[in-house]
Amino acid sequence: MIFGSAAELGTSLWFIAVALLVLAVVVGLVVWRARRRGSRTAVLDVALTLSGWWVMMSAVGLIAIVGKLFSADWVELMGVDVIVALPPDLPCVDSGAADGASTEGAALACRSAAVNSPTVYDASVGVRVLSALAELCQLIVSTLPAAMIAVICFQTLRGRAFHRTVVRALTIGAVVLLVVGIAGDLLAEISGTLALREVFSPDSEWYPPTFMLSISLPAVGGAIALAALAAVFSQGTRLQAERDRLERETEGLV
Repeated sequence: MIFGSAAELGTSLWFIAVALLVLAVVVGLVVWRARRRGSRTAVLDVALTLSGWWVMMSAVGLIAIVGKLFSADWVELMGVDVIVALPPDLPCVDSGAADGASTEGAALACRSAAVNSPTVYDASVGVRVLSALAELCQLIVSTLPAAMIAVICFQTLRGRAFHRTVVRALTIGAVVLLVVGIAGDLLAEISGTLALREVFSPDSEWYPPTFMLSISLPAVGGAIALAALAAVFSQGTRLQAERDRLERETEGLV
């Protein structure tokens, strides 16, 4: 995913355009080199190059996560929201009155709002470790597609598209995605709740009395998809082995 700047619309679009331009230049260079060599696998070359860059950027992200754990005393809570009331001087309308007759144009509803991903300073070591583990899990989940693409493209370019290595990688990827995906969500929610309990006293209205835990359905669905791909490649491996055996027997008869 390519992110733009959180500035004005024109600036954000400009950053996104530059990122897309760099991406297009990289793709163009890879395709040009493939055509120059007379290669017929330009698409695989591009996919392997981009997935390799993706994995390297994730490695940089891993270094950043570890560095923040040992150098920063703050954590950004990813698994919880802080519900706060809107300022009293903020123009808004009651939900029951927002029927279009009592307002002129668009208006905010007078109700609580959620502060997404709040930052907590001077968090305890335990909370920082749990938060870092949650970020690490999310990094692994976001890197898995690139790793799977890299393995498949690399083996295909070597003429071994249906090989046990691909089947093994997809199977391991499915297990890792399921375990790490679920663990990342749970760790984020647990660390966020514990951090808020360190910030607010038990008698505060913002003190979370319970843990609201949930399981990530995309992680489960992605693990099922990788397991299905592993089964498909496993079947392809068996068919490839059967074809090779028949070719050897045919050559022996000739």
